Amino acid sequence: MSLINIGMSGLNASQSGLATVGNNIANANTAGYSRQSNVQVSSASNQFGNVFIGSGTTLADVRRIYNSFLDSQLQTTTALSSDAKAYLDQIGSVDKLLSDKTTGITTALSGFFSALQTSAATPDNVPARQLLLTSAETLSNRFNSIASQLNQQNEGINSQLGTLTSQVNQLTSSIAALNLQISQSSTGGSGPANLLDARNEAVRSLNELVGVKVHERDGSYDISLGTGQSLVLGSIANTLSATPSTNDKNQYNISINYGQTSADITSVVTGGKIGGLVRYRDEVLAPAMNDLGRTAMVVTGAINTQLGQGLDANGEFGTSLFNNLNSATAITQRSQGATTNSAGSGNLNVSIKDTSALSVFDYKVTFSSPTAYSVTRSDGKAMGSFDSALPAPNPPLVFDGVSLAPDGAGPMQAGDSFTVSPTRSGASNIGVQLTDANKLAFAGPLVATSTGNDGTGIMDAPSLTLPLDIYGGADLAQQRIGIEHAMPVKIAFGKPDPLTGTQSYKVFDSKGADIGSGSIIPGQKNALTINVPMRDATGAPMLDAASQPRTFAFNTAISGAPADGDGFTVKFNAEGKSDNRNANAMLELQNKPTVGISNGNAGFSITSSYSRLVEQVGANASKAGVDNAANNAILTSAKAARNSVSGVNLEDEASDLLKFQQYYTASSQIIKAAQETFSTLINSL
Repeated sequence: MSLINIGMSGLNASQSGLATVGNNIANANTAGYSRQSNVQVSSASNQFGNVFIGSGTTLADVRRIYNSFLDSQLQTTTALSSDAKAYLDQIGSVDKLLSDKTTGITTALSGFFSALQTSAATPDNVPARQLLLTSAETLSNRFNSIASQLNQQNEGINSQLGTLTSQVNQLTSSIAALNLQISQSSTGGSGPANLLDARNEAVRSLNELVGVKVHERDGSYDISLGTGQSLVLGSIANTLSATPSTNDKNQYNISINYGQTSADITSVVTGGKIGGLVRYRDEVLAPAMNDLGRTAMVVTGAINTQLGQGLDANGEFGTSLFNNLNSATAITQRSQGATTNSAGSGNLNVSIKDTSALSVFDYKVTFSSPTAYSVTRSDGKAMGSFDSALPAPNPPLVFDGVSLAPDGAGPMQAGDSFTVSPTRSGASNIGVQLTDANKLAFAGPLVATSTGNDGTGIMDAPSLTLPLDIYGGADLAQQRIGIEHAMPVKIAFGKPDPLTGTQSYKVFDSKGADIGSGSIIPGQKNALTINVPMRDATGAPMLDAASQPRTFAFNTAISGAPADGDGFTVKFNAEGKSDNRNANAMLELQNKPTVGISNGNAGFSITSSYSRLVEQVGANASKAGVDNAANNAILTSAKAARNSVSGVNLEDEASDLLKFQQYYTASSQIIKAAQETFSTLINSL
């Protein structure tokens, strides 16, 4: 037994304790650092007679203070908090953009209808008409501006996904390298604390980017995504990449790369900044772009269609105020072929047939043969299977207000697929094409007059039975010619029949030919529908493709009691500059249900459509704020719990520092005592 050895063991133990405490203090602000503590054990005792006397102490280990459960909890909450923050950061700007009076649509839409109301009150006032054109420009520019900012945000998300996946690859490569170093450096199941901490911090940083799961195997961390896609397996790391989707080139998807192969994992990515961005894009951004586009399309379609029913200040049928929804360019922008499609398969032309029936969904069109295809909506609803080689309704004339047709660039093949987004570009494409305020069609096309009647009969203003298709092209032109030159039409009344209580009438066309008859009940309001043969500019009857006379009809009503011989003349309203009937019909569109009228839904107005979008985004933004606050609180709690075990407490370390200093001093006194004892023994000889 050596007293000097005992003292030396104490000195060594104290010195290592001071080094460990000093290392803790030095790394107090090091991210991911876990506090370390020395583990000492007694050295083997020596037997002297019947007793055992100790021989000092030995440093058994420098223990890393670590709790795997608390660390796992921190990793999970980090992923959730980062996801919630990324989502909130994106939705906050869009919520403000849509709801703000200066940047949203509400003010511009109200201004447009206010200008329309002023014009309707004074339809012959040219400055009022010009103000309406200016308001229409303001409205379309506001749609364009919001659409541009939403598209920029989509491009920003694409860019961020590319940057974030690169950061993920750096971290997974680092984790794989640390796995290798730890496995090579570990002895007896214990690894270098600094490498273990570095690996845990890398996993935490990885969870800030994307939610992952950690499985410990033989001292190595295997990292996988939500449904088991392996990012790190031992010392091997797989990479992520952000590339344009095979179905929608405007949106980047996340793929995992295994050597020469890759797989799209966008649908299973959750947590972290990447998960938050993808979730925001799918839940808010894409639906908002579609919804805003639908509102713009309904404004375009409803206003243009109504203008097509009236006459302008020049006595001519109206023209479109806004751009043509089905221009040659527009119909090609609503469909994208998958990158895996057969060579030369071309694309689909997507035409809008009924803006009131449009939805906010996208559609996937999949061909099972060159002519047969099925359509599935993005909410999972199967729209049906069709074959363009068969007569109508295959393919369907219209579904959800949309019709499809191959662009003729090449034959389709089985397996070809297309993503159809009917409304995505609606807000970007809206624009004012009318420049002449006099061409705003405020007047009704037909007007009723009477002269010299003796009775009390009154005829309501006539209106066309079926709306004219303003996008009808040559057929529309023929209809307008046929209506204009079929006028005037005269309705002449006979004597009331005292037995039946009715009064007969006859209808004569512009040539004086008898084209119909009927009867009314005097004293009541009698709804009438008058069918009129169309005539061309020469006065000749117009025939259809089957050589049958083309006709049109108008609705009116007779009230009061016409006298025998009384009559009314319905003529083309060429001089109706002061007529505001069509302007009033346009004004009704502000509150008339014109959006989402399909599948039994009553629909809602243009104003309500945008308000609903603002409310939906606002509700999601509010929920995102609550989620972010809650996840931040949970993350703060998880950090505190982890730090309470693994974190460095400077007060405790300062106390340990003094303790080991005292140990060191006491151990040196043991050595001094041994020296003095030895000197006393030598001097006594």
